[in-house]
Amino acid sequence: MTVTIGEFGGRGDGHTDNSKAFDAAFSSLKRAGGGTLKVNRGVYLTGPIELFNNITLELAQGAVLQFLPDVRRYPPVLTRWEGIVCFGMHPLIFAKDARNIVLKGGGTIDGDGAPWWASIRHKKSVHQSGPVEPIEIALAEYNKDLVDQPSGGGGREMQFLRPPLVQFFQCSNISIEGLTFRNSPFWTIHPVFSDHVIIRDVFIQNPPDAPNTDGIDIDSCTDVSVEHTTVDVGDDCIAIKAGAGDRGLREGKPSKGVNIRNCLFKQGHGGVVIGSETAGGISEVSVEDCRFEGTDRGVRIKTRRGRGGTVAHLRFSNLTMESVLCPVAINMYYRCGANPDGKAELFSLAPRPVNALTPHFRNIEISGLEAQHCRASAGFIAGLPEAPIECFTMERCRIGMARHDRVSASESEMFEGIPETGSRGIRIRHATCRFHDVTVTGLDAGDEPFMLEEGAKADTT
Repeated sequence: MTVTIGEFGGRGDGHTDNSKAFDAAFSSLKRAGGGTLKVNRGVYLTGPIELFNNITLELAQGAVLQFLPDVRRYPPVLTRWEGIVCFGMHPLIFAKDARNIVLKGGGTIDGDGAPWWASIRHKKSVHQSGPVEPIEIALAEYNKDLVDQPSGGGGREMQFLRPPLVQFFQCSNISIEGLTFRNSPFWTIHPVFSDHVIIRDVFIQNPPDAPNTDGIDIDSCTDVSVEHTTVDVGDDCIAIKAGAGDRGLREGKPSKGVNIRNCLFKQGHGGVVIGSETAGGISEVSVEDCRFEGTDRGVRIKTRRGRGGTVAHLRFSNLTMESVLCPVAINMYYRCGANPDGKAELFSLAPRPVNALTPHFRNIEISGLEAQHCRASAGFIAGLPEAPIECFTMERCRIGMARHDRVSASESEMFEGIPETGSRGIRIRHATCRFHDVTVTGLDAGDEPFMLEEGAKADTT
């Protein structure tokens, strides 16, 4: 069954609220057991949309689905927000416990994120430390046992849990193809606890200063493919996650079997990112034939004490980077969202007792990397003294430092506790590494290509 939004009174005039038209169209398709809703050229304003089994949403070239930024339209739903299962604002497009969903076409899905970004900036500027607005108070009541859970820095303490643009929660057989996604209030495309996901020929764009607007967050998912996709956003471009802390350990849902190829990443804090929510474990990730232009970091793997989980069997090959801060950053001292009261323990340089919440990194391979005009350093690899990074390998890699437009080497990663350095080589702490046919050029006088610090073991043949 195929219908058009116009059949249900939809108007793409950029002024009409089409929420009732979309509700009616999807209700009709749901009664039929599924089908396709086509949206023709025009700008269609709407509130949140919820998808279901066997549904296709097809946006024609020139069609824009634009969401109304009224916080009252996005009531609490059970979700996962920065690694914690909790109640958050209803995603703009949402599916739960559904299968066989397709988003496709040449059109655009626009989250009208500017009012959301302005709100979070204001809240942070006045140092809001708890819930104030009605939706925040409601979320705080739902989440009263969770308000002290760890955060990535998005504002959990305020309970201003902004909605992602698209979220699939406990879904399977998802396909997203051809569309443009822009101006997300929070993360843009967020499959969580989902399997068999394909994202192909997609363009994602959020302003570089838009807070917490990750491009694609693959969160405790298996069998995920991202191909021929461009991500240009204000935070991490693609992030692979698996829950945070003791709750993530209990859920025990890994991210596994993720393949990323032939993609372009621009401006984000990281191009392809693992973590920092790692509790459920992340493994069998392959990234190949991708280009990174002006991202802060290229390959970025991040966690800290208390996040838990094992990250292993990651392979990165044939990557090209231009004007990144740091091409490879592996950081177990990630600072964002850390509880100030626990920083002395989280970021101690002395070994801490190993327990279930101690994260572990091992078996990470990078080959065929070409990075030019790196502006901070050639690499940052920092494990924990009680849990060193094991079996990290780089081979056939060429890294060139920028002559101009340099920044401090400390901007290589968002770390805390580790002493700063002015040297720009590949910095290594508490890690066992092998470097074969790896060159670093353009270093300052006196800098070494490989900086072996405490706990570092490196074969540099």
